[in-house]
Amino acid sequence: MSGSERRRPAGRIQLDSRPTLTTTDGNQNITEVDALDTRQTLDPAVQYKMNHQRRGIALIFNHEHFFWHLRLPDRRGTLADRNNLKCTLTDLGFEVRHFDDLKAEDVLRKIYEASKDDHSNADCFVCVFLSHGENDHVYAYDAQIKIETITDMFRGDKCQSLVGKPKIFIIQACRGDKHDDPVIARDLTDSSDESIVNDTEVDAAGVYTLPAGADFIMCYSVAQGYFSHRETVNGSWYIQDLCEALKKHGSSLEFTELLTVVNRKVSHRKVDMCRDINAIGKKQIPCFASMLTKKLYFHPKSK
Repeated sequence: MSGSERRRPAGRIQLDSRPTLTTTDGNQNITEVDALDTRQTLDPAVQYKMNHQRRGIALIFNHEHFFWHLRLPDRRGTLADRNNLKCTLTDLGFEVRHFDDLKAEDVLRKIYEASKDDHSNADCFVCVFLSHGENDHVYAYDAQIKIETITDMFRGDKCQSLVGKPKIFIIQACRGDKHDDPVIARDLTDSSDESIVNDTEVDAAGVYTLPAGADFIMCYSVAQGYFSHRETVNGSWYIQDLCEALKKHGSSLEFTELLTVVNRKVSHRKVDMCRDINAIGKKQIPCFASMLTKKLYFHPKSK
């Protein structure tokens, strides 16, 4: 038989390449493609390299007022969030750039410019949105912006100097139109002696979790489908507690562990004062979607 005759006929490629193993009870033990041997060689303690010359850029897009045609309420208290984040991220070594009430075109231009920056001597990148949200969008002053449009600018083929580095997106916006009800448990809620002028409001509409790619982490102020609460004096629950955790543990606690602490802290809060009486006593739980591939620590920068 010639060599060509001995060749296998072309056919459909099968993913299960290992032989079938038969168990003692007669059932077949099939090895599938998600059982990769390479995972056994990975070191779970590996950390992102955080000893570059710079920590990196942190963009804060803060939106308090909106074009009247959108019929969105002003976000009272968001300046407290902006200032809190600016101080906290600066202390962690970030070069903070903050922008207030930009139009969608200007937001996208600032993000595009950041994606074209040279991040080769930076540890990571942060982008924060403080706004209203809906579906898979956040609002600029005059229009919606799809979150995927923002994150796509930092994928490896478009921002090579951030390849293999953490890209952190923090979204303070509602993700639905439901209030999270309290459950009967030993729930140690944060008490409040604040003035009545510090009402609690919600950020309208919804933002949905989406995949972003390797080394991205999406941090959301609330789980999908629910309101996100913001105090008109002190700022949003999530940003308050995130900044507090970063100030206390930002240089010592792994970032996803820190976000879990923030989840717990926010979940202990409840609405005390609100113009919407249906919101009194309601709760909130943040969430994050991590595509990080290593542990992330903000180790202190050497002076």
